[in-house]
Amino acid sequence: MIRPSSLPAPEPARGRVLRAVRQAPHLLAVELGTPTEPGTPLFGSVRSAWLRRLPYLVAFVFAVSLLPTTITLLSHDYGLDGGLSGALATAQVAPLLLAVTRPLQAWWVIFAADVVCALALIHADDVADRSWPWPPTAIVGYLALMVALSLRERGRTLIAVWLATGVAGVLSEAVAPDRINGTWVLLFVLTGVVLLMGATLRERGDARRKLIEQETISEAERARRTLLEERTRIARELHDVVAHHMSVITVQADSAPYRISGIPREAEEEFGSIAATARESLAEMRRLLGVLRSEEAERHGGPEKTPQPGIGMLPKLVEGTVRAGVPVELSLPGDRGPLEPAVDLSAYRIVQEALANVVRHAPGAPTRVSVTTAADGSRLTVLVVNSPPPAPSAPCAPLETNGTGHGLVGMRERVRLVGGSLDTGPLPDGGFRVAAQLPLSPPPAPVASPGPKDSDSV
Repeated sequence: MIRPSSLPAPEPARGRVLRAVRQAPHLLAVELGTPTEPGTPLFGSVRSAWLRRLPYLVAFVFAVSLLPTTITLLSHDYGLDGGLSGALATAQVAPLLLAVTRPLQAWWVIFAADVVCALALIHADDVADRSWPWPPTAIVGYLALMVALSLRERGRTLIAVWLATGVAGVLSEAVAPDRINGTWVLLFVLTGVVLLMGATLRERGDARRKLIEQETISEAERARRTLLEERTRIARELHDVVAHHMSVITVQADSAPYRISGIPREAEEEFGSIAATARESLAEMRRLLGVLRSEEAERHGGPEKTPQPGIGMLPKLVEGTVRAGVPVELSLPGDRGPLEPAVDLSAYRIVQEALANVVRHAPGAPTRVSVTTAADGSRLTVLVVNSPPPAPSAPCAPLETNGTGHGLVGMRERVRLVGGSLDTGPLPDGGFRVAAQLPLSPPPAPVASPGPKDSDSV
């Protein structure tokens, strides 16, 4: 256990302030001494090609316009030697071309060149009544560099650059107080304003980009959740279809010894084993259904107990759609035979989703629903075509009982379930078409009930 007397005494507030002041130059040097790696150029992530080239064009315009202007200003107005004026002007202006990809490295070169230029102008002949320590061209180039720097570097780096600019101005006033005329204060203030505005724009752009990325992720997650929900719904509906066949197998296997006379003992045991296996399968399916329907039960207060629909219930569905304000024309095959439960249910759900989409997105549009069977009985064609909606009016309320709310996603999943194909898309006149091809397997051959001779031979 540590005694209270052994704990170090808290540092006084004055000591902490003095320590922070002593460490400030070191932290400033460290921050400015770690330039960022060259990354994506300004506007490098923009899709437009001319916008990606715009920063290079702006930097080129600044360099071409400032270089001769700076040479002329230093040599003629300030009376500096021509060779030295050209070297200093090149060092002050040429790095602007580098600022598009390496703004901090460009700042190091330009800042050093500005300081050297200020020292060289101390003993110039015609500097008495002119701007010092920063000539006008140096101020313009430095502010242009600050724009690029603020759009790329971190906040701490920007603060360090701003403070370094102020420190250079203060030192210049200490070195030659008789030459100073306040331009360093102007540059210090303008630098802070430009850096603040650029950092604000960059943070706003970063926030907007993150928001777009989050919306994209949310949209992908929403689509994935929609797909999983639709698959869960299909699984629940298929349970009812498969459970019916399993129940028939169980009843037939249990009743076989009573319906067929004279079967051997081994056959009775085999039928009993089949019935037991079928009952176990039904129990497993009911447990699986309980998991799948738990969310549905919480949402609606209980499991679904209504029979699964088929194309025989399409007239009732169309009637409800007509009441919602959508004129629908229905065409069904006249002599349709029994369909596989999965195909029958899928055909109904496809029509249901298509009509629900018409009610939501094209209220009042004339719609034609056609369900036909191929001549060879190999496939079932489901076609839903709607015309363009009439003139805008009061929107029709969508049918709450129509559709699963998953639209084309649900259609594709159901068509994929039975091995069919789906073709959807807009029409040239502004309508929309949904066409599904559902394969039909040939109906099983009827099993003849065994006669007396067959019973004796079993």
